[in-house]
Amino acid sequence: MKKLAWGILSTSKFAARATIPATQKSKYSEVVGIASRDKERAARLAAQLGIPKTYGSYEALLSDPGIDIIYNPLPNHLHVDWTLKALGAGKHVLCEKPIGLNYADARRLENVAKEFPKLKVMEAFMYRHHPQWKKVKEIVEEGTIGQVKGVHALYSYYNDDISNIRNKADIGGGGMLDIGCYCVSLSRFVFGREPERVLGRLERDPRTRIDRFAAGTLDFGNGVATFSCGTQLQPYQRVNILGTKGRIDLEIPFNAPNDRPARIRLQRGGPVEDMQFEVCDQYTIQADLFAEAIINDTDVPTPISDGIANMKVIDAVFESADKNSWVNI
Repeated sequence: MKKLAWGILSTSKFAARATIPATQKSKYSEVVGIASRDKERAARLAAQLGIPKTYGSYEALLSDPGIDIIYNPLPNHLHVDWTLKALGAGKHVLCEKPIGLNYADARRLENVAKEFPKLKVMEAFMYRHHPQWKKVKEIVEEGTIGQVKGVHALYSYYNDDISNIRNKADIGGGGMLDIGCYCVSLSRFVFGREPERVLGRLERDPRTRIDRFAAGTLDFGNGVATFSCGTQLQPYQRVNILGTKGRIDLEIPFNAPNDRPARIRLQRGGPVEDMQFEVCDQYTIQADLFAEAIINDTDVPTPISDGIANMKVIDAVFESADKNSWVNI
């Protein structure tokens, strides 16, 4: 079967380290081109990763008729604009999270994307495609741990480099959009619904004004999710899901390793049961699933509407922090 041809917008360090090598392992995909405003930089990365084509502009990549899919790992403020340009050029798009800077930005993408019904667009929340999260969703939906009452998520790393894009407030830097979005997404995924109201707290870096620490409470009516995330903290991640009959503990919930088994722990009143999953790369699974949806003309695993809903909750966290009060969704 002919593989779909991917083109990469920018020489993102994250894409070079994680997404591109994983996509190159996809059975339905091949990475054939990479673009940068600095063509020499694109050429160096292309040589390093074995990518045959390079482009000295993003427009040149989009105009190449040999490219089927665009992967957009640009800074957050460019996600919507360049995804729309890619759609206008007739390309399917896998766009990095967050899908937009805010709810209004994401809705702009949703509205224009409707004009291209034959093209697929998906937000790259890779964690949802890992087998550990598939199993968690199955356990929850089967009622194995009873009714879920609490979801608690922690996610942090340390980065105080003011030149780093994650520390530039005017282009969408900060903890909520970078990692807090995962905490919101997984809570909605586990509960299978949208929260009714949100309470948020933020601490901003006095130099950069990005939110370097964020905490939130999402009230789902029948249960509550809480989270803390930070960009100047000890690196750590964990998710605990508490039900009326049991609990689930995810050891590495977000960037599950691709070189050793992922593990979750399930407890139902008695001893803790360890569940291990075969070694896999969740970025490769993501590429496979997105490519399959294109090949078979089926719905993508995570529709734009899910990204829109996630941004609405993130906006509410910011609004709540500003108002120092609960905000209804």
